[in-house]
Amino acid sequence: MLFPLLRPALFALEAERAHGLTITMLAAWGGRGRAPVDDPVLHGTVAGLHFANPIGLAAGVDKDGHAIGGFFGLGFGSVEIGTLTPVAQPGNPRPRIFRLAEDRGIINRLGFNNGGIDVALPRAAAAERRGMLGINVGANKDASDRVADYVNGVTKAAVVADYITINISSPNTPGLRDLQHGSALTELLAAADAARQAPVRRPLFLKVAPDLTTREIDGIARAAIDHHVDALIVSNTTLSRPALRSANAKEPGGLSGAPLAVLARARLADFRTATGAALPLVSVGGINSAEEAYARIRAGASLIQLYSALVFEGPGLPRRMATGLARLLRRDGFTALGEAIGA
Repeated sequence: MLFPLLRPALFALEAERAHGLTITMLAAWGGRGRAPVDDPVLHGTVAGLHFANPIGLAAGVDKDGHAIGGFFGLGFGSVEIGTLTPVAQPGNPRPRIFRLAEDRGIINRLGFNNGGIDVALPRAAAAERRGMLGINVGANKDASDRVADYVNGVTKAAVVADYITINISSPNTPGLRDLQHGSALTELLAAADAARQAPVRRPLFLKVAPDLTTREIDGIARAAIDHHVDALIVSNTTLSRPALRSANAKEPGGLSGAPLAVLARARLADFRTATGAALPLVSVGGINSAEEAYARIRAGASLIQLYSALVFEGPGLPRRMATGLARLLRRDGFTALGEAIGA
């Protein structure tokens, strides 16, 4: 209820500064006094993990895991932190986050700015969890061996995470998206699959870009199945630019939020077809209501994730979305979330 009053003040700040202030406030609150959204109709299992509800926080919001408890307190069934790299790095020069208020979108070119995985993991291990914790790992910009960086991340994250996400789809690290194709992808997935076996085998998710051809989608789907990936996150930000009205529309970087919705829906359908529904799919991009979340689930998503919609809809969105989704499921006669997936 307070967000409409606070939003003008937050929007008056430079976007990254407002983001940092939000993380600080959520970290200080820690989610105290808020029970998780736990309606039986929303329960689901993905990769052997039980999710109290399918609404997740996408990676990139809380990169270093400062506010895990606070985000769970907002009602999320899962929180994914990162992207974390083996060595701390500052990312790209500021300014690097741009609001597209008229379009309800965001352009960012952050570039995997984070304090390093060794600093974040103890914080994540100590956090109060009320759902599934994902850790998203990546390679340093100047890495001489990017596969080795991913092996490092997977090995370390396996000690703390409920699931691990390999991020090879950010558009803001030069050459990173090349790892989505051919022998580069198969080499990476084979190494990551081997790395997550010890000390305990954790589910492995793969986050892909929306800017892919049909042939590339088919290749990723085959490689993911062959190398025992447990779920695909579809998708990251886009380099494409639909018709936009905002003054910042021409800024370079990855576009997210409402303008990504059409492309994200199309990629969800494409990967559903390419995998033959053999892999769970996590839909990301332009999801800003219970109705849109429900549409993605009925199109084949087992889980959904939010990022940019929080900027425009406020911190009450996850709880509103979860309760609204439960209502929609019951309205249409579903007694469990799994019955609606791909219905």
